[in-house]
Amino acid sequence: MMTTRRLVLMAAAVALSAGLAPWAVAAQEAAAPLEIKDFALGPDDAKVKMVEYASFTCPHCADFHSDVFKALKTDYIDTGKVRFEYREVYFDRYGLWAAMVARCGGEMRYFGITDILFSTQREWAASDDPTVVVENLKKIGRTAGMDDATLDACMKDGAMAEALVARFEANMKADDVQGTPTIFINGTKHSNMSYADLKVILDAELAK
Repeated sequence: MMTTRRLVLMAAAVALSAGLAPWAVAAQEAAAPLEIKDFALGPDDAKVKMVEYASFTCPHCADFHSDVFKALKTDYIDTGKVRFEYREVYFDRYGLWAAMVARCGGEMRYFGITDILFSTQREWAASDDPTVVVENLKKIGRTAGMDDATLDACMKDGAMAEALVARFEANMKADDVQGTPTIFINGTKHSNMSYADLKVILDAELAK
């Protein structure tokens, strides 16, 4: 796992390549810490609280969102039975940049962009050239309705990168998360699983 400093410097490197002056990046990193929140779906008072730790560059996470999350949303989240919270994990710079683009769209667009990131993961994250990946992510942002000026500002935000990594590290440490996807259901930790297995656990919690 990369250190906070290394990830932030990588994010800053993208900002510099995009034309942001070095002093501007440094000023952003020196600013007061930002308040970062995790995004969620479903009612606050749902009987079951589910938290998923996942990385946008994790193939198993992409499979989970393809094979499990869609049915989970239809059967449990949209029906008000489950409150689902997504917590980002950054194992590499691509995952951090993807999160910055997803958050750039705001709360209303976040989960839509998340769906695109996971469903097209093999395409946008495939290159070894960071500039290609940045452009791929910006294309996803444009698909979600954002313009280049908005996306450039988001990807140049060194203070945001630093705050995101700090929150990720604090969450991972607090919950003793070692890999992704990791799932918590009403506070109990679980590893990756099929929808059938997840359904058994959720139904048992709802029956209590």
